[in-house]
Amino acid sequence: MKFIKINNYFRKFDWLIFLTICFLVILGLILIYSVAIGSQSEQNLLNFNKQVVFFVIGIFLIFFIGLFFDYKVLVKYNAIFYGLGLLLLISVLFLGKTIRGTTGWFDFGIVSFQPVELVKIFLIIYLSKFFSDRAKYIGQLRYLVLSSVGVILMMALIVFQPDFGSALVLFSIWVGLILITGIKKSHLAYIVVLLLISSIVLWGVVFQDYQKQRILVFVNPSLDPLGSGYNVTQAIIAIGSGKLMGKGLGFGSQSQLKFLPESQTDFIFAVLAEELGLAGIILLLSLFGFLFYRLIILAKRLNDNFAVYIIVSIIILFLTQIIVNVSGNLGLLPITGITLPFLSYGGSSLVSNMILIGIIQSISSRN
Repeated sequence: MKFIKINNYFRKFDWLIFLTICFLVILGLILIYSVAIGSQSEQNLLNFNKQVVFFVIGIFLIFFIGLFFDYKVLVKYNAIFYGLGLLLLISVLFLGKTIRGTTGWFDFGIVSFQPVELVKIFLIIYLSKFFSDRAKYIGQLRYLVLSSVGVILMMALIVFQPDFGSALVLFSIWVGLILITGIKKSHLAYIVVLLLISSIVLWGVVFQDYQKQRILVFVNPSLDPLGSGYNVTQAIIAIGSGKLMGKGLGFGSQSQLKFLPESQTDFIFAVLAEELGLAGIILLLSLFGFLFYRLIILAKRLNDNFAVYIIVSIIILFLTQIIVNVSGNLGLLPITGITLPFLSYGGSSLVSNMILIGIIQSISSRN
């Protein structure tokens, strides 16, 4: 009987979503490998090998969660997941490793784990439960404030790392949900005023000098073209030089000659644009667009509000990360360290995203 049930779940997998994710990850692996062989760096080759391992682990998690894990269990334990997220964020401040000025990683030798990636999943579960229970009350100010408390607490701990990009992503999930659920214009005005006050406090008290410099250079890259503005300048050159069809894999001058820093992580979009050109960008955006289309189709046929909010939250999460990463590469937003989902090198990010796809498959299989 159990075998029949598992087989039924297997047949209800959304295979188009699964295949789309695989294509995105493989595209990322091709770009990571292209940078690795071009630079002939042992570290870059190690990154490629590790990313392949993370991909295999991610596929296993998708099938395991989709077939054997009932997403409805998340409703019962959402508070525990949220508490675990807070514990991870507090622990990393005291026990974490500092990389590029951010104390956001647990170092286990050969691999590092960034807990904020799991925290994004925990917050999605927490907010999905909150909004599915109280969606009709969000128009009332007190429920709007209550929905923000859990988000602000997590954001504060992330800002202390400091990791403003991830804090922005968490905030975007909350804003997206309240806009979709419904919010009064007067309450929206309160949020805008609060953002302005928070920005002033962050600039005057929290931001370090290098972070202020990054924002100033974003506004005017010519302020420091060989320093803080160098990365964005090289990314824009790489994107523009790709033209229609690109220079070919392994032949991008900016990425292969190491003019473009962090080419396997923050600036992998620039690598894609330089080596595969506009055609590669269209392919990438088409894959993401099809993924969002399938997620919207899935959400529309669900009769479980909790599951709908999970799907919507995941869409907001991925969309925010895509916009922030690509805009940073184009010089439209400051570089925040946000990865391009499924493409950028990073085990914590890739595995966490694959867990989200596993939850999606669990929802698809059981509705």
